[in-house]
Amino acid sequence: MAQFYLHVLLLTLSSFLLSIKIYSASTFTIVNKCEFTVWPGILSNAGIAPLPTTGFALQKGEMRTIDAPSSWGGRLWGRTLCREDSTGKFSCVTGDCGSGKMECAGGGAAPPATLAEFTLDGSGGMDFYDVSLVDGYNVPMLVVPQGGSGANCTTTGCVVDLNGACPSELRVTSSDGDHVACKSACEAFGQEQYCCSGAYGTPDTCKPSSYSQVFKSACPRAYSYAYDDKTSTFTCAGADYILTFCPAPNTSQKKSDGQAPGNGTMVYEGALDASGARSTHTQPPALAGAIAILAAMWQLRRLL
Repeated sequence: MAQFYLHVLLLTLSSFLLSIKIYSASTFTIVNKCEFTVWPGILSNAGIAPLPTTGFALQKGEMRTIDAPSSWGGRLWGRTLCREDSTGKFSCVTGDCGSGKMECAGGGAAPPATLAEFTLDGSGGMDFYDVSLVDGYNVPMLVVPQGGSGANCTTTGCVVDLNGACPSELRVTSSDGDHVACKSACEAFGQEQYCCSGAYGTPDTCKPSSYSQVFKSACPRAYSYAYDDKTSTFTCAGADYILTFCPAPNTSQKKSDGQAPGNGTMVYEGALDASGARSTHTQPPALAGAIAILAAMWQLRRLL
């Protein structure tokens, strides 16, 4: 009788796992090919549960794979020049999320920051994704779908070093004098015409500016201003995603490991190949716990 009830429990738990779809819908493999450490940050959209991690460090050459559940939506970005002070407070010069810790824990990226934005399993069962420079730029980023399908299922991102090419009035400079980020015109000037707000709050009234065109010319598939939809949103069905920081060769002058981008001296090593990176994998807590329970129950069944 005990074996019968245990068998029923096993079947019930298996059905439960499938019914709530806690198995990963997609995986995000985040790769750092920069010559410096990047601290990825992750923010889920309002009403969406956070992923197993919301912030971590990726040394040069490292990668990390994160499982995302069905219908997850949010944004990912890279933080640079991060440190922990004598009181234990963690902060970054670019992309800081304001949590005071390495985990962003619900905090978003302080502009300027290059953003990768995702809505999984959206309209028609499609994933919607983009790379946005609407909040400015701090580090090159490439998003590559793997194994997906769809007419608009393709690579997007911004692989150009915009910090060196940034107009002087948008430039963010570190205490060492390096150019470490490039503001959007909205962030720099706060005017409605650049922010697509107020009288400029519709696609008909808000048009590309000379500043957004600098971004668009360098990175034609990335969002350059709020209504830059036609050439900047992509869709896939059933894809996993590789997100790479500093993905393509660009400049020849190298900076030593641990230093952040500045003055056009970033070095991009490789583009899509993540095979040489050191890897870790993060599962959703619910999935890891359920698998452990299931394994324990099977083991108990064998003993009865």
